[in-house]
Amino acid sequence: MARILNLIRVQLRRDLASCRGVAGQPLRTISCTSRKQAEESDASSVLGKRWKDTAETVIIGGGCVGVSLAYHLAKAGMKDVVLLEKTELTAGSTWHAAGLTTYYHPGINLKKIHYDSIKLYETLEAETGQAVGLHQPGSIRIASTPIRVDEMKYQMTRTHWHVTEQYLIGPEKIQELFPLLNMDKVLAGLYTPGDGHIDPYSLTMALAAGARMYGAQIYNNAPVTSLKPTSDGKWDVQTSHGTIRANRIVNTAGFWAREVGKMIGFEHPTIPVHHQYVVTATIPEVKALKKELAVIRDLEASYYLRQERDGLLFGPYEKMEKMVLQDSWVRDGVPPGFGKELFESDLDRIMEHVEKAMEMVPVLKKADIINIVSGPITYTPDLLPMVGPHCGVRNYWTAIGFGYGIIHAGGIGKFLSEWIMNREPPYDLIECDPNRYGKWTDVPFMCAKARESYGFNNVVGYPKEERFAGRPTCRTSGVYELLKDKGSMGFHAGWEQPHWFYKPGDDIGYKPSFQRTNWFGPVGRECKLVMEKVGVIDLTPFGKFIVKGKDSHKLLDRLFANTMPKVGMTNISHMLTPSGKVYAEVTITQLAPGEFLLITGSGSELHDLRWIETEVAQGGYDVDITNVTEDIGVLGIAGPNSCKVLQKLTNEDMSEAGFKFLHCKSIQLAGKPVRAIRISYTGELGWELYIDQKDMAAVYLAMMEAGKDEGIDNFGTYAMASLRLEKGFRGWGAEMNCDTNPLEAGLDYFIKLNKPADFIGKAALQEIKAKGLKRKLSYIAVNTDDIDPEGNETVWYNGKVVGNTTSGAYSYSSQQSLAFAYLPLELSTLGQKVEVELLGKKYPANVIQEPLIHTEPTRTRLQKKAQSKA
Repeated sequence: MARILNLIRVQLRRDLASCRGVAGQPLRTISCTSRKQAEESDASSVLGKRWKDTAETVIIGGGCVGVSLAYHLAKAGMKDVVLLEKTELTAGSTWHAAGLTTYYHPGINLKKIHYDSIKLYETLEAETGQAVGLHQPGSIRIASTPIRVDEMKYQMTRTHWHVTEQYLIGPEKIQELFPLLNMDKVLAGLYTPGDGHIDPYSLTMALAAGARMYGAQIYNNAPVTSLKPTSDGKWDVQTSHGTIRANRIVNTAGFWAREVGKMIGFEHPTIPVHHQYVVTATIPEVKALKKELAVIRDLEASYYLRQERDGLLFGPYEKMEKMVLQDSWVRDGVPPGFGKELFESDLDRIMEHVEKAMEMVPVLKKADIINIVSGPITYTPDLLPMVGPHCGVRNYWTAIGFGYGIIHAGGIGKFLSEWIMNREPPYDLIECDPNRYGKWTDVPFMCAKARESYGFNNVVGYPKEERFAGRPTCRTSGVYELLKDKGSMGFHAGWEQPHWFYKPGDDIGYKPSFQRTNWFGPVGRECKLVMEKVGVIDLTPFGKFIVKGKDSHKLLDRLFANTMPKVGMTNISHMLTPSGKVYAEVTITQLAPGEFLLITGSGSELHDLRWIETEVAQGGYDVDITNVTEDIGVLGIAGPNSCKVLQKLTNEDMSEAGFKFLHCKSIQLAGKPVRAIRISYTGELGWELYIDQKDMAAVYLAMMEAGKDEGIDNFGTYAMASLRLEKGFRGWGAEMNCDTNPLEAGLDYFIKLNKPADFIGKAALQEIKAKGLKRKLSYIAVNTDDIDPEGNETVWYNGKVVGNTTSGAYSYSSQQSLAFAYLPLELSTLGQKVEVELLGKKYPANVIQEPLIHTEPTRTRLQKKAQSKA
């Protein structure tokens, strides 16, 4: 230890960091002299080329992400692509990055981003003639506890149905790939062939060469000073060299993204975090190796480690209480001259991780440290980037907030390029939608969540994960104070919403697990409540919009594949993309002639609003759209006794004859004005009650008092998820999204191909229908033990991967596990047997008739039909 501390002084040799040799070019180097010449030539090039005054797309920021987008747009054939860089390419976070590349991601479609990045990097040198310094020795995520082994099994079933190779390997194979490892605590590893590292500087320069080769213009030393929208949706991008009129702008400005956003009134929730990594001198044992070491990620000790020439490079993620945010940049802005500078390193902050690294890789104990790099990387509250067009302003896109910009750059450039060129995303990536944040994402919340996300970088990733820093936000419903201590709260787009409720004797609190855990029994109790008595649920997080005006019906007929409901009625409708994918599912009610209430999921609020606003602008519709999400609270009441409870509080006839299914009425409930819609996502008799937030608590308390004799109680979203699956209800984001079309999802009833309006995606769906489907959403029962499917698990048949689940839950009514799964047509027939992989084990499953339980309206209709025949 004393040896390391004494050698830290060497890290003052900043010239190594500025030359980028420390981390960028293991086993292949570019001299500092040649790089300096290249940079000087690149920086001065703006003075030697003609300034463009118009552009199809202006990209603001010349890190690897921005340059990748320029490359992909130009290669796709877009003319007039311009990239503006404040100083020089890679200045910011790119130049000092450790350069790790991995196919692995715990999410679903972000795996595609990683895959596309690496596949591009493998061919970029041959395409552009520029070396990129790509090394692919593979990587291993180390499991040193039994729960980590379970986590890896969990991730394996979420990967088998993707193209990426990934293997769960034992200690013997791990030692073969990394012979310098102390194997005392190693139980298993998640091995991903093809992983490795790349030189970020060389990568960016190769992308820039490719962008120029395909016709893009890159201007260095061209900081943007002002962004002004024009009346026709374009932008005047002002710099010291002149103004460019752009059809669209893309903010790829890294840790300057907030400054760029502020030019047009946005406070993007991005914040720089201090990240450190350590580089050693030559280590004899490393030098003696015949092949490059695999990259390792020691999850329990929270660090990554890879070979750097004949030494090692390792980077830790400190705990929440030790990590450092550069919050002064949020308050005061980034210092004007900051570009290729670093922060002062702090070994004490990472010493705990250094010690653990030396225990796992003993050769580190004798190694000389030649450098400690401490630089800024950008975090968002949830650690995911903000990628796509922004709500509230036309033709403004972002690709910002990358904590792992090197591995994301290639794939994100491709993803955004295809979205821009084709007017729709190539696949679903809503978890990275910049519109998932809103005004509720204030600076204290952002800082608390960024600190949590950094400190939790390598924590166990459980299903139904909750993180509690920064909560609650300003987004709390009118009944939050009444409910907050009665159950386990979940976080949905800034809102607190009950997942399940406590009773005396319950094992309470948040206790995540890969198997059934403490909420399993209570959720069954809540399902029984709704099926047999009456339950109340807080549904306030729904996104809610009022659309009205002369062209409102025309607009919605263009946007939605269903016909519009009559006044006082409600239906389920879907917005489709031009290629016929499901962009959104929305409940639409016509409140008055030409006035519509649109309800969408909590996570889709601004995602859907942006799509609607874009169509309004492009089509020139005369409408007014008001987002009333935070003004209106929502209570759901469901169960056979729900009518009796409501009838005690209103003079309105709440019977089936007086208040039919999918009808809407404005009523007085407990003396408060309420808009009631007879609908329930549990599939039971029920209503959604739309109430002014200030009246919500009074209505809730009145219902709970009125329902005492009927056995009224609370239920949460976990019970609702189980009940909706029993009824065969599809969920947006699971059974349907931008990866699926509505025909294969079984949404035919809601798609009116014969309606006169030419709705978006109509022609594409007609073509899909004519060609026939290749797969179908199937309803399956799974024979499990103490575990249930949740979605995104691999489905097997005869030893081969044939599909994936989309959602799953335990059916308390039938006492079995249920799931939806996409299967090939030939395997979608009733009775077909398949297997569903859960936590490393394949469980037998079979396709069953849906729904398992009929909805209340269907049961009532069938009963009447039977009675009429009797």
